[in-house]
Amino acid sequence: MPSVSSLLRLSVVVAGAALALSFPMLAPNPYILSAGVVVASYAVLSTSWNFVGGFTGYISLGHGAYVGLGAYGTGLLIIKAGLPSFAALLLSAALVAALAVPIGIASLRVRGASFVIVSISLVLILLLIFQSWASFTGGSNGLVVPRPFPGLRRPDHHLVFFYLFCALLAVALLSWWVIDRSRFGMGLKAIREDEDKAQSLGTPTFAFKLLAFVASATFTALGGGLYALWFGDLDPVFQFSILTGAYMVLMALLGGVRHLFGPLLGALVVGSALEYFKVEYGSTQLHLVATGLLLAAVVLFMPDGVIPALSDVYNRLFRPRATSIREATAAELRSQEEVRG
Repeated sequence: MPSVSSLLRLSVVVAGAALALSFPMLAPNPYILSAGVVVASYAVLSTSWNFVGGFTGYISLGHGAYVGLGAYGTGLLIIKAGLPSFAALLLSAALVAALAVPIGIASLRVRGASFVIVSISLVLILLLIFQSWASFTGGSNGLVVPRPFPGLRRPDHHLVFFYLFCALLAVALLSWWVIDRSRFGMGLKAIREDEDKAQSLGTPTFAFKLLAFVASATFTALGGGLYALWFGDLDPVFQFSILTGAYMVLMALLGGVRHLFGPLLGALVVGSALEYFKVEYGSTQLHLVATGLLLAAVVLFMPDGVIPALSDVYNRLFRPRATSIREATAAELRSQEEVRG
């Protein structure tokens, strides 16, 4: 029979899914619904980032590159090649996956701060390319992507894309869950804990890292492409932004990178806060200050994330502490001495 904790986790997941699917009916106006679409897109992106950040421990601040490539790839395939919207989305993600292979081969040879610098460099290079190549990408004037459902009113448009983002999020979560319980996932977590030791024990560390990197880039590109179909107006400064990658990292760290639902929880908190700060302080840079303070608080007080912190509290309050073999043996020895004495 399933344990009480398993039933509790399942109940929480079912309740969360039901609440998410009922959100469009609970939203009081189209703006709140559009904000829900933005938060759902953040949940997709942070979960996608967690394929590489959570499993391998490699911190990439450059995942905005794959958001931009997915978005522009989708838009350009529709406009230049005349493909249907969702065929363009899938083909764009496939092209990003193919491009992620040589990028991963080059960037995954370095670790730590060097990997972070390489990931940031990729975003800046792509920003310059897409901003300068105005004849093809629209440059600073942007790129207008045709809406896939032109007959829908704006609220219905938000409704459809909210559920599309939820469906993509479900696929990403399921994929992460499957990998987490596989031999491949065990190898990735071994890399995260001690890459050199994992390699010495026979784990093909580079191949495993590359597969996780490509999976992460693919899901990120799908999230970026779906955003392009929803929003419809692309700007290279916004699409190829280091802030986007920083938000992904912040969301994943806040919820807990080692937990399936950590990035999702982080996206709900950070995404909602970002939308609120943009409305209240959008004409200033205070929303960036608030985001920085939130990141500092997470690193200082909950370095493993909210979910692991709450799990520790639950375990301390409701689960009896197991006595180790060493403690039990010492207790037995003391009792034996007392009997002898």
